[in-house]
Amino acid sequence: MKKDSSKDALDKNLKFMVLSSIILFVLFVYMMLKGDTRIVGVSYYFGLFFLIVLLFAAILLRMNKDKLKVYFDKKRAKSFSSIMEKTTSPQSSEIKVENSNIQAQTSNISFKDVAGIKEVKAELEEIVDFLNKPERYLKHGVKLPKGVLLVGPPGVGKTLMARAVAGEADVPFFYQSGASFVHIYVGMGAKKVRELFSAAKAKAPSVIFIDEIDAVGKKRVGGSNDERESTLNELLTQMDGFDGDSGVIVIAATNKIEILDEALLRAGRFDRRVHINLPNIEDRKDILDLYLKGKMNSLNINELASSTAGFSSASLATLINESLLNMIKRDDINICKEDIEIAKTKLEFGKKENKILDEEQKEILAIYQASKAFISKRQISLFQEGVSKCEIAYPSKKHLIKLLKEYLAGSIGIDIIKHEQYVVYVEDLKDADELAFRMTNEFKMATSVDDLLNEVKISLRNELYKNIDKINELKDIMIKNEIILKNEI
Repeated sequence: MKKDSSKDALDKNLKFMVLSSIILFVLFVYMMLKGDTRIVGVSYYFGLFFLIVLLFAAILLRMNKDKLKVYFDKKRAKSFSSIMEKTTSPQSSEIKVENSNIQAQTSNISFKDVAGIKEVKAELEEIVDFLNKPERYLKHGVKLPKGVLLVGPPGVGKTLMARAVAGEADVPFFYQSGASFVHIYVGMGAKKVRELFSAAKAKAPSVIFIDEIDAVGKKRVGGSNDERESTLNELLTQMDGFDGDSGVIVIAATNKIEILDEALLRAGRFDRRVHINLPNIEDRKDILDLYLKGKMNSLNINELASSTAGFSSASLATLINESLLNMIKRDDINICKEDIEIAKTKLEFGKKENKILDEEQKEILAIYQASKAFISKRQISLFQEGVSKCEIAYPSKKHLIKLLKEYLAGSIGIDIIKHEQYVVYVEDLKDADELAFRMTNEFKMATSVDDLLNEVKISLRNELYKNIDKINELKDIMIKNEIILKNEI
């Protein structure tokens, strides 16, 4: 769906104009010199003069292409604004721009530069389409989501996806990190938020991206009026202050959605949440193909993708870069398996935050997720953390017991198959304890937390043991595909 940017199109047109002028000029001179008839009158000389002027004009335009690009961008912004004015009230079109040092960036990243995560790209494409063709949606009264929250672990490409949205739509991109709003003096962060939104509205259509929004968007505890809370209040106010048809989309990224203030997550602010998980095996193949494009190598991509379970897209980029450095040290021009292994060792011991799995660790995680998939009867991927919380307004005891089993299924499944206990996702165990506590003390569905948990564990152990062959089958599917689909359970 990617189109050439206006800058590239303008550059190509000017090159063609210069080339055409030169060809016409040479042909005209050639005909004059080789013609059999004598040139009479001024018409020929006028034609020659016209071609010279055309050639100089083409060269002059080519030299000032950047100024032309700015001019056409302004025309495009005015065109977008006129569409907005036809569909919004006069009050909403009045924008007050504060003096600010915040500058828009131009993103040259497209969806082609982001490998894998096809579902995420598909979800964001309609936002790109709105920014490109607002009239298509506004005539039906459809409004753009005010905010999109990208949720996922570090290094999975959240910032890259935001830049790709701006690049695909060819609109200004305003980048700020959550930490940049936190100042020592109260009021400075709120002022910066106002400046950011004023600048974005003035450049509409545009994209605001706030990285690590949890730095400023943590839950408010009450009773305090510090700088962070005043900044958060200003952010909430600004997001309420523009309509979904203003042409400004706010994209934020976090890997700690559980600590965000509820007011940020309510409808009308971050209307859409997009979860980006660690890449599965097919995604890693696409990512490796992208990073190895144009580089000589003797690698087996399928084997390399299989051996890099747990790598984020950023980790894979670092892996290839470290491999290239080692290749240069060897004074070679071809990346080989030895380079990859040396780079992998550097990553494993130099960056502890990377969840790099060997075959044994991958099997442990596969058993854990296979057991959880069997109990929940839902699609689960290898690196999918946690279990969906209870979203039923009036849950029954039977439903809550099933939820408890989902929390505990992974740990008990590993114990049954490996005959040993392993620590995998501690959050699942904490959630199980919390739910059992609420069922006992708040819902009065049990007399003892320990008795309830023991009862559920015994029932779960019997159910998994009777279906141990199916669990092993699902484990093999998980190891191979790194995902278990609902129809495979």
